[in-house]
Amino acid sequence: MLPSSTRAGVVFAVGAMLSVQLGLAVSVGLAREIGPTGVAWLRLAWAGVLLLVLVRPRPSTFRRPVLKTSVVLGVVTAGMTILFMVAATRLPLGTASALEFLGPLTVAIVRGRSGTRWWPVLAAVGVVLLTQPWQGGTDLIGIACALASAVCWGCYILLTQRVGDEVSGVRGLAVSMPVAGLVATFVHGPATISQLTWPLVLAGLGLAVLVPVIPFCLEMLALQRLTASAFGTLMSLEPALALLVGLIVLHQVPNLAAGAGVAFVVAAGIGAERTGAREPVKTMV
Repeated sequence: MLPSSTRAGVVFAVGAMLSVQLGLAVSVGLAREIGPTGVAWLRLAWAGVLLLVLVRPRPSTFRRPVLKTSVVLGVVTAGMTILFMVAATRLPLGTASALEFLGPLTVAIVRGRSGTRWWPVLAAVGVVLLTQPWQGGTDLIGIACALASAVCWGCYILLTQRVGDEVSGVRGLAVSMPVAGLVATFVHGPATISQLTWPLVLAGLGLAVLVPVIPFCLEMLALQRLTASAFGTLMSLEPALALLVGLIVLHQVPNLAAGAGVAFVVAAGIGAERTGAREPVKTMV
């Protein structure tokens, strides 16, 4: 029988992935209006505003190292979101996703216990079979952006866990997300503002709730209950969920390789769930 904290962590992680997939499905039409990087900026900007209003964090109550880590987490979050959107416009989505997954996979391998190191390897095989990157072309800028996003994703996992261990609830996220919104505004906001209409602004608000407010909050709660290795391996279930959404909503029938990939990542997810419990961590504030 799994500890209740582990089960809760798995539920939070899976819920975050489902929210991401739903948000991506909703964002397709919006991306046609303002471009993928414009969507990324709108999501992050709204998410930062929402968390500031709803949580109203008090940075003065944070220890200085935690506050600095929260700020760095915000910069990394913006980089992860924007870089992946750029990569996805230059590479097949499967190729970009497979390359980006190298980030959490590396975290899972490096931070995993000796008894859990095979689960990330199994997940890697599954992700390759699911995304089939060998079918894509080669775009050096796209590949560089996807790999940079992978680095950001790995750092995001470690930083989110560190902040979550120090700060109760999602107050750390309420500091990092406004920072991410400011970074995204500086990078891409001026190029998109002139294209905005009130319907697009309201659509961006709804999308920000789906991605990233809900999934990032759930991920922080999950990382308070799971090891970084288990969390990183569970994230490998996301391509399988995307495949399922494609089958049900878009009627995209997977080939044999993709079906085998689902089996691999599900097996890895089960293994991570059974071996990924964390000792409870007492938050400082």
